[in-house]
Amino acid sequence: MEKIFISSVQKEFSKERRAIARYLREDPLLGSFFEAFLFEEVPATTVSPGAVYSQEVQRSHIYIALLGTDYGFEDAEGISPTEREYSAAKKAGIPRWIYIKGGTDTPRHPKQEAFIRLVGEDVSRKRWNDLEALKREIYSSCILHLRQTGKITNRDFDSSLNSDATLESLGVQKIAEFVAAAREKRNFPFKTTTPPEQVLQHLHLLRSGQLTNSALLVFGTDPQSFFPTATVKCAHFHGVIIEKPIPDYKEFGGTVFEMAEKALDFVLSKISLSTGTRSESTRVATTYEIPRAVVAEAIINAVAHRDYQSKGSVQVSVFKNRVEIQNPGDLPEELSLSDLLIPHGSYPHNPLLANCLFLTGDIERYGTGTLEMCKRSEAQGLTTPQFTLPDGFKAILWRETDQATDQVTGQVTVHNTTHDAVHDTTQERMLLSEIDELSHRLVFFLSGEMSRAEIMVAMGLKNRAHFTKNYVEPALANEYIEMTFPETPTSKKQKYRLTAKGQKLKNEVLRDRQ
Repeated sequence: MEKIFISSVQKEFSKERRAIARYLREDPLLGSFFEAFLFEEVPATTVSPGAVYSQEVQRSHIYIALLGTDYGFEDAEGISPTEREYSAAKKAGIPRWIYIKGGTDTPRHPKQEAFIRLVGEDVSRKRWNDLEALKREIYSSCILHLRQTGKITNRDFDSSLNSDATLESLGVQKIAEFVAAAREKRNFPFKTTTPPEQVLQHLHLLRSGQLTNSALLVFGTDPQSFFPTATVKCAHFHGVIIEKPIPDYKEFGGTVFEMAEKALDFVLSKISLSTGTRSESTRVATTYEIPRAVVAEAIINAVAHRDYQSKGSVQVSVFKNRVEIQNPGDLPEELSLSDLLIPHGSYPHNPLLANCLFLTGDIERYGTGTLEMCKRSEAQGLTTPQFTLPDGFKAILWRETDQATDQVTGQVTVHNTTHDAVHDTTQERMLLSEIDELSHRLVFFLSGEMSRAEIMVAMGLKNRAHFTKNYVEPALANEYIEMTFPETPTSKKQKYRLTAKGQKLKNEVLRDRQ
């Protein structure tokens, strides 16, 4: 049996504390694995309350805190018993489950506000408004803990079989494109001509003739018909807060690869792009104000590690001073927010899905993603990305501004203004959002004769199918570009160049920037 220490301001939540203890003891499933501890049930003793708190926390396996409006009794150092208990649980490395009553706008004691902020830097928090909602949240936490510790053996969402799906639910071409990418990146053992069933079985996405949920997310022709909230919602705001009307809003579906690529395109089209001068190169050297790899990593992580059983979607918000990527999901119990800033292990929420993204080179297996995001941002003179757990996991990427105001903590970080000044005088800047048509963006990047791969590298794109459908084909149809070998469109030597019409369009784009 695992002991759960229930902590709170006793007077504020006396009813809820007793109800939760009774719920844990009487539930047929939870009662088989957990026992609840309440301080008020301890017999009278000569030991001080503080000593009892400390001893019982040390003996517990899980710490639960109910946080409300009151901070509670303060000791000689001005610290409440709840905060003392939390600190003891943290020091002992005990899993800490935090449940906050009310919303972010609920008036609270100043010290309680500070305590909640402190907790938010360490662990995920859940909010509740009534006892039944609190019970549901605690039940979900208990079941997740039992699964993660192997006490119950229900399969993860991504490895669960989907009885409504058939092989016809998948795109054969999508599987072939995946195999091609995996062969190039990770020496995948199969060829593009390998039967789809064999590939799926190798990836553990097909068992006993049935598809797993991840098979639909990776290769489905219409994944959202099975999982309606498996989408990425993108919004662009001119200021630093969410305000209506929203200038631009898109919701992207498709496979995990397609959703991530479209969301990445959305962000890159809204942030500044610096272009080198012609004297530096015969081709245009480009740098986004936030490194493309940083934005891509944040979006891929959100898609890969989100909770697909949640009714929420991944949300990407572009503000004047930052980009926020939020997903419905928590960090695994093995990790805290501070662990993300140091070398750490990899604990994917959706192992089969993450494996597919690893094979295509989109993610790594070694827990290096957040470290690389920080290193690349700092190398470009940007404020280090932040990671928070207010309601789901959020990555905050700071844009290149004279001053980045932290909307989460209220702190202000000043950029290296000398670097910015040099950067702006040696390079030209533009927003790709000023170029509405995707095919027009291709025209801007195309210089001389370039292969499809060279253009994709220049534009910071990775999905070949998405690039072909949304960039190349419209540009060809509008006669902005032409093939160097039009008689053999699939030639390995095929390259593209601007037509007279395309060059005229490019000149107009360049003139508009001056």
